[in-house]
Amino acid sequence: MSSPRPLSGLVVVEIGHSIAAPYAGMVLGEMGAAVIKVENPKGGDACRGWGPPFAEGAATCFHAVNRGKQGIACDLADPAQAAALKQLILERADVVVHNLKFGALDKYGLAPAALVAAKPSLVCCSLNAFGAVGPLRDRPGYDPMMQAYSGLMSLLGEDGRPPVRVTASIIDMGTANWAVVGILAALRERDRTGKGGIVDTSLYETSLALMSILMADHLATGEVPARYGSGVPMIVPYQAFEAKDGFMMVAAGNDNLFRRLAVALGRPSLADDPRFATNGDRVGNRAALVAILADIFKTQTRAHWAALLEAQGIPNGPINTMDQVVADPQTRALGQIQQQGALSLVGLPLSFDGVRPPFAKRAPSLGEDTDTILG
Repeated sequence: MSSPRPLSGLVVVEIGHSIAAPYAGMVLGEMGAAVIKVENPKGGDACRGWGPPFAEGAATCFHAVNRGKQGIACDLADPAQAAALKQLILERADVVVHNLKFGALDKYGLAPAALVAAKPSLVCCSLNAFGAVGPLRDRPGYDPMMQAYSGLMSLLGEDGRPPVRVTASIIDMGTANWAVVGILAALRERDRTGKGGIVDTSLYETSLALMSILMADHLATGEVPARYGSGVPMIVPYQAFEAKDGFMMVAAGNDNLFRRLAVALGRPSLADDPRFATNGDRVGNRAALVAILADIFKTQTRAHWAALLEAQGIPNGPINTMDQVVADPQTRALGQIQQQGALSLVGLPLSFDGVRPPFAKRAPSLGEDTDTILG
């Protein structure tokens, strides 16, 4: 592969707002597609105002998910402007991706089915809140709402304490990535047959997919999972422990690693204790084992334990703050934090033949390419 932009030549029209569709558009754009972002001229994408901090006229949040695009302002409620956008799609677009409410594009003459009927080679991807079918398909939704509705939030934090959420927009960004997977699969089918089609995904479906392992356990047993803080229900020890100078994560994910952990901690007899001999035994006696390990870890620093655990090949690491992550030698070596002018943003977690797609263009100002693209 000679280029880190394998999607060069594709044209994507993104009718997106907030995080999900814009992040999908950005991923496609980072891989080389020409992405045209469509915004309402009356204020544009609400994400522009999700700050501080702000940089170059918009919230850094907006720059993080909209870089590398062209931007046009188009009032879909104006029949002439909606018709111009439709003409642009029919003449130039390979892909349309949107995250408006289910059916919202229909009233503007931009229904995915109608667009594909008019241009059979087109791929239309809808990122809805709850999906294309079912009693909730017309409802809106945001990332934290889906963390709550899908049961994910019920498993975060610790029993007896208030619910918490994952601060990162994992549902929005996860849905965006599923959209990209679906779009690329549909484009592969188009290469084979000449026909595009409609791709549907949703925040709720992504939430359910993220729950796959835990839901499989529930479907097998009927039991409602408890909350384990930094741990997981099916592996012990697989959680954070407090050392003298802060917390660290320890992941002894199988019986061999637990035996090595016992040696590293200077307590090899733990591996011979019948309560802890197998992972199933350790899960059944979680409280007893975690209490023993917690007392041990508190006696030394994270660096002390890290050296001993790494010598035994046991996965572990400090619980870093954001500034520590940015300064970490591994972060710097990967070159994933990319800079253009005053902006520093996180690039794709992909490289092609050792080359990561570069940060080539900041996010567009509202409507900056309207005249060029729509004439």
